[in-house]
Parts: sequence; structure tokens; C-alpha cells
Amino acid sequence: QVQLVESGGGLVQAGGSLRLSCAASGSSFRFNAMGWYRQAPGKQRELVAQIITGGRTNYADSVKGRFTISRDNAKNAIDLQMNNLKPEDTAVYYCNVRDTLVRNFWGQGTQVTVSS
Repeated sequence: QVQLVESGGGLVQAGGSLRLSCAASGSSFRFNAMGWYRQAPGKQRELVAQIITGGRTNYADSVKGRFTISRDNAKNAIDLQMNNLKPEDTAVYYCNVRDTLVRNFWGQGTQVTVSS
């Protein structure tokens, strides 16, 4: 069973920075996509950033230029550097991985709160 350990959420003022980390373990399958989603109260879960095998990245339009996702393949880990945070970035952030059998696995979520 895949286990995802997330860290790095917290409270920050607008304009500040946070770094989220996620480490995956417990699977003999390779992960062909790793990323972060978020869900704000009353809203649907949405993709924030994703990195795909080969290094291609996808970002939500709302975070382009502010967030950067990176991956350590040897550790099956990803980081999300979030700069110039805005109150609308406030949400629970979930780590997601997808393996080669196209199975999705989710972390428990970490709260990010940006005060104005």
C-alpha cells in the first residue's frame, strides 16, 4: 500500500512563502505522475501543480509564476515551493501520486492559510 507523508503547511501572511514536501513509499510500481491538489471550503478539489515522468510540469493558471514543483526521483519525493502567497491560496493541500497502473493515491492533506 502506498503511503504519502506530507509536511510544510502552516499560516503565513500574504506575500510570504511556504514549502510543501511529500514523500511516497510502499509501492513497487513507478509513479508516472506526482503532484499537489488543493481544496478550499465549499469548492472542488483542483490541480495546483504536477510533474510527470520526463520532467514535464503542469500548473494551475492561478499559481503560474509563483509556485514551483520539483521531484527527487531517487526518493520518490516532491516539493512545492510557494512564493508570493495570496489569501485565495488558502486551502487544504493534498499530495497525489499516480502509478503505472493508473491508480491514484492521496496524502492526508496539509492546511495552508494565508492571512491578508
